[in-house]
This record gives sequence, structure tokens and C-alpha cells, in this order.
Amino acid sequence: MRNPQVISPQSARRKEADKMAVQSIGNRLLQHSLARANAFLCGLCELYGELFSSRSGKRLTLKELRPRTFAHELVTKSAWILVIFSAILITGCEVGPNYHRPKVQVPTTFRASGGAQQVEAQAASFADLPWWKVFRDPQLQELVRTSLKNNYNLLLAAERINAARAQLGITRSNQFPQVLANPNFSGGKNEETIKSNIFSLAADASFQLDFFGRFRRATEAARAQLLGAEDAQKTVILTLVSDVASDYFELRDLDLQLRITEDTVKTQEKSVELTELRLKHGVATQLDVLQARQVLDAANAQVPDLERQIGQTEDAINILLGNYPQGVPRGRPLGTETPQGWVWTETLPPQLPPGLPSALLERRPDIHEAEQNLIAANADIGVAKAAFFPQVSLTGSGGGAFGHTVFFGASVPANTGIWSYGASLAQPLFEGGYLRNNLRYAKSQYRQALISYKQTIQQAFGDVSDALIGYQKYHQARVRQEQSVKDLQESVRVSMMRYRGGTATYLDVLDSQRSLFSAELTLAQARNNEYQSLVQLYKALGGGWQQ
Repeated sequence: MRNPQVISPQSARRKEADKMAVQSIGNRLLQHSLARANAFLCGLCELYGELFSSRSGKRLTLKELRPRTFAHELVTKSAWILVIFSAILITGCEVGPNYHRPKVQVPTTFRASGGAQQVEAQAASFADLPWWKVFRDPQLQELVRTSLKNNYNLLLAAERINAARAQLGITRSNQFPQVLANPNFSGGKNEETIKSNIFSLAADASFQLDFFGRFRRATEAARAQLLGAEDAQKTVILTLVSDVASDYFELRDLDLQLRITEDTVKTQEKSVELTELRLKHGVATQLDVLQARQVLDAANAQVPDLERQIGQTEDAINILLGNYPQGVPRGRPLGTETPQGWVWTETLPPQLPPGLPSALLERRPDIHEAEQNLIAANADIGVAKAAFFPQVSLTGSGGGAFGHTVFFGASVPANTGIWSYGASLAQPLFEGGYLRNNLRYAKSQYRQALISYKQTIQQAFGDVSDALIGYQKYHQARVRQEQSVKDLQESVRVSMMRYRGGTATYLDVLDSQRSLFSAELTLAQARNNEYQSLVQLYKALGGGWQQ
């Protein structure tokens, strides 16, 4: 019998040191292989980008590519293939440009009236106020609330958001495995008295690996479209609030003009009666009576036209409210005429703070919508680039059948099970220029979105400038028109006194009355213009969409 071999402590320590050294070398080799595999993957992304997405369209030769990649080295080493595939599964990459907000040079101040006059920048803005604090007429507030509930354009905008949210879910579903189950039950009996009852269940699963971010970029684009739809809804709200307020002020202005016209008719009817009385007593002439009727006839002719405009404006307001044409309840009148002059229901300041120009980019929802369209177009470039790269899919299926078969009185079990799995890779080789032109199209769409984004910003500053100039000038025009009405009222009073005293003809009275009637209508229109410019300034600054 042979004696067992005795291992010395020195030999054991030497073997343990050799084992640790081998493990250390193996770990370093594995880390080095993983690092080079990761570099290979990124190099592969750059290689495909240069091969297929070059603007010049020139394909690089293999001789030109060799100094910049080491793919030909890996091909000769079959042992690295598994390491590379594992690294791709773990790391992956996302092709296409990441979005960065483009820098747009905007003015540091808003332009007001005049070429050199500017509005000082202030942190507070008139548009920061919610609409119910800007439009204080309770009836107008009720109309706005009704329109926000029933307006069809707003309801359509809400449904577009639902559609965009569903589209985001559809696009994002491509990042997950797809599993399909197919249960089946069958049974029967044949002429040989063989009975069978079989239940089978099969399931198929497929999963396309998103190595190069094709589905992630598509999801990014769909998410931007959803946010853009939400910003579009805010734009609809802003426009709806402004339109309701604008039409309501237009309606109140027409009411005021109709009241001025009706008051003029009543005054002129008394003047005609007085002139006819003077004619009977031989103090006036028939010409005086005819001249007095001229102002009365002109005022009566204005009434039907004003009533037409009032009815059409009421119809426009009801359409915004989501109602069929009907009357519109009124609130406070724009103003009231007193012996001391016109008294307005609401005092409007000569200037309103527009806020900082940089805040306009964050407040206007249409600018946000244009930027979301730009983000979606940028993500579509990544989708187009990812189409150049291989598409790897994993598939698997499995199932089983459970049951029994009765054969000549004997029950025979019929249980079976099967499963399979596989992987496939698809690499576009020739597509007649489809992928290249698809990428060019995506880049063109991005440039168009960028131009539209800058144009929207430019238009926003133009809207604010126009509204500021309009508000200031309409305010000045209304103040001066008030003074003109006061002067003409005094002119009518003096000319009437002189006519009754026999020192002036009725033609002087007639001219004064005509001028006063026209000036009062112009004053009502000036007040309406002031309110309209207030609404436009609020809209231009991005106010009104806050709920």
C-alpha cells in the first residue's frame, strides 16, 4: 500500500499565490475586454454615423476606417465575441443629438410709443394677474367661466391632449416585451371509439432590444408632443378669455352708442317741436324746421345699424360660450353722462407694467408650444439615425397540452410540453436611399421648427410693442376726446341761447348739435378702443390662461 503524498507548507503557499495571480490576471483581462468592448460600441455608433449620416454623403473606405477603429482586431479573436455581446446588452447607447435650448437674442426692454421711447423693465407684470382680477365686471366674469366650460375649441384642445397622451403610451409600449397567449381546448370521438379531451396553452414572447435608442427617442418625441398639446390648450384658453372680454366690451360700447343716439333723438324731437312752435308764432322760418329735422333724421338712421351690430355681437359671444344665438345679459355700463361730464365705471391707468422681457418667454404658452415642437423634431433625428443601426430581436415561445385519451376503456394521459427561443439581427444594406433621405427630412423638420420657434418669439415681442403703443395712445385720445365733448356741449348751449335771443341763425345751432352728436359717438368708440387695447396687452403678455 502506497503512502499518501505529503505537501509541504511552502508548496501550499506557492500554489495559493499562483492561483491568486492567475485570478488577478483574469480579472484584469476581463476588465480590459469590457472597456474595449464599450469603446467598440461607441466607435461603432460613430462609424455608422459617418457612414450613413454624413452631410456630404461620401462613404469612407475600409482603409480610411482602420486607423480609427479596432474592429478588425476583434474579428480575429473569437473569444471576445461573447464579451462584446454581453457589453452591448449591459451598456447600449442613444444616438442622435441631445436637446439644448437654442440661444435667442431678445431685447432688454419693450418698445413703447415712438422710435426711442422704451418701457422700463420691471419684475412685476400686468399679465401676472389672473383674468378675474383684470376684468372686474361680475357679468363678464360669469361669461368667461361659462366659455371655459362649454367652448368647443377648448373641448377639442382637451381631446387633443388625451389623444397625445394615448399616442405616448403607444410609442412607449415598444420598449417592453410583447407577450401573446393562445389557449385552446378540443375534444371528440372517432369511429374507433377513441375519445379525447385536450387543453393546450401556448405563449409567444418577443422583445426588440433598443440598443441605439430608437424607441427611447421616439418616446421623447411623443412626450414633447403631449406637452405641446397642453401648451396649445393654454393658448386656446388665453385666446378664448381675450375674445370673450373683447366682444363684451364691444357690446357695451355699442350699447353706449345706442343710448347716446336715443338721447340725441329725444333731444332733437323736442328741438323740432320748439322750432315748429316758433314757426306758428312767426318767430322761425320753415327752413329752421327743416334744418332741425336733419339732426333728428341722422340720429334715427343710426339706430337700426347699431341694433344690427348689437345683435351680431351677441351671437358672436354666444358662439364663444357654446350656446345657440340668444340675448346676452349685461353688467355695468362703460360710462354715464353727467352735467359735469362723462363718468366712467372703471378707471384705467395711463400705463401698465409689462414686466421683464425675459419673462415673456416663460409666460407665453405659444412659445412653449413652439419649443416642444422643436424638442420633438430633435428627437426624430435620433429616431432617423437609429434606423441605420442593426435591430436585434429576442423571441421565445412555450406551451403545453394537458388531457387524456380513452382507448378501448383505458385512459391514456396526453401531456406534452414544448419551448423554444431565438435571437435575430437585421441590418439594412440597401434601401434605395430611404434611410438617408429620411434623416435629411428629419433634420429639415428640425430646422423648420427652429425657425418657427424664433419667429414665434419675434412675433410675441411685436405683439407686446403694438399693444403698449395702442394702449398709451388710445388712452391719450380718449382723454382729449372727453375735452372736445365738453367744449361742444358748451358750444351747443351758447348757440341755442344766441338763437333764442335772435343774434344767431338756427344753422349755427344745427352745426353745434351735429358736431356734438358725432363727438359723443367718437368718445364712446375711443373708450372701447382703450378697453380693446387693454385686452390685447393682457393677451400679448401671456396672461389669461391661469385657471
